[in-house]
Amino acid sequence: MIFKSIALAADHAGYPAKEAIKKHLISKGIEVNDFGTHSEDSTDYADYAHPMASAVENNEFEIGIAVCGSGNGINMTVNKHQGIRAALCWSVEISEMARLHNDANICTVPGRYVSEEDAISIVDKFVNTAFEGGRHQKRIDKIPV
Repeated sequence: MIFKSIALAADHAGYPAKEAIKKHLISKGIEVNDFGTHSEDSTDYADYAHPMASAVENNEFEIGIAVCGSGNGINMTVNKHQGIRAALCWSVEISEMARLHNDANICTVPGRYVSEEDAISIVDKFVNTAFEGGRHQKRIDKIPV
């Protein structure tokens, strides 16, 4: 695995997938900080997404994994942070391209639309793919406003 410290966040809809991802990452020896939520009780994704995104933005963790029902709400929230490049990844191929071409630092997963097995595969690809750099770097440099 390329990354050794990962921050996690989810709302109630993403909780089951987050827990499966967390268990998998820990089994691989990766340092994981779970920013919550810690149950399937209804909650607001922003309450967990902002602290997790801040930790990634401040280099407390190398990357983050965020999960909500569709993946959209939590993705929009973490992308409000200037130093975050979050990608909504619903397939292994999208996850790979997010790292290769976009140097994404948060992988957002739609917990209600992918199986736990697929969520783990998506995260594995994200965690094991390095940024290509080169021609892609100049595009990334143009993202901040």
